[in-house]
Amino acid sequence: MSERLIDIVAVPDHSGIARWQAVVPPGFVAGVAVLRPVIPFEHGLLEVALDTQPGAVELNLYVEPQWRRRGIGSLLLAAVGEHAARQRLVAEVAAGSAGEAFCVRHGFRHTGSRCHDLLSYCDVHQAWLAELVDVGPAGYRLSHWTGDLSDATQVEELLRHPSRPGNAVLSAAEADGDLVAYAVAAVDAMSQRRARQYGPTVLAAHRGRRLGLWVNAALVKRLREVHPHIDEIEARTAEDDLGLLALRRHLGFFHLRRTRVYELALP
Repeated sequence: MSERLIDIVAVPDHSGIARWQAVVPPGFVAGVAVLRPVIPFEHGLLEVALDTQPGAVELNLYVEPQWRRRGIGSLLLAAVGEHAARQRLVAEVAAGSAGEAFCVRHGFRHTGSRCHDLLSYCDVHQAWLAELVDVGPAGYRLSHWTGDLSDATQVEELLRHPSRPGNAVLSAAEADGDLVAYAVAAVDAMSQRRARQYGPTVLAAHRGRRLGLWVNAALVKRLREVHPHIDEIEARTAEDDLGLLALRRHLGFFHLRRTRVYELALP
């Protein structure tokens, strides 16, 4: 198909997410590209990770299988590049997939691999979960925050704001007024019945006291209270983080898939 017959259309979105559609005759959507801010809370306590430095955005690009190898992905990427000039694109793709081949072909650099785990609320033993939350480590206080993950780049910024209706839930542990552990979940705009979890993360000096398990259990419980329509929580973990993977298994998460992370610095 000639590129002249493929229209790349920007789709209005009021949630801070940029979208494009590749439309082919007679009005069929053959591909989609989505840019969203990278959530800055999954790598290190009170720190902005490499993937979340200013100028990084997460790219999701998909072309219907029957329309691949016709230049549609390249046209969508070009539209993204015009919109996000001088930023870094972070793309997460299934290992060995067409998406990974696309990234390699367009000059993306491989930066890591992740395991995705899923927790279904129908498999959660509510009484056991409540007991995990109620019997927390001595000397620590649990707190929660709800709202939107907008421009904040540190968890402490969120905790300084009052809770309000929003897409995100934060559960945190404090000791002597200092934040020492947290876990965050955000309702995914693309799948209203699934939330994406980030963390738990524990300050190095406070590890070994089951704080990660505590705040994660508290988050699972609190998220369902705030967003009762949520059925599942998806969490992603660096594949070499064996401790965090074991924690997820203890809570009832099961392995969903493995992905590879690629980055591209736009001119």
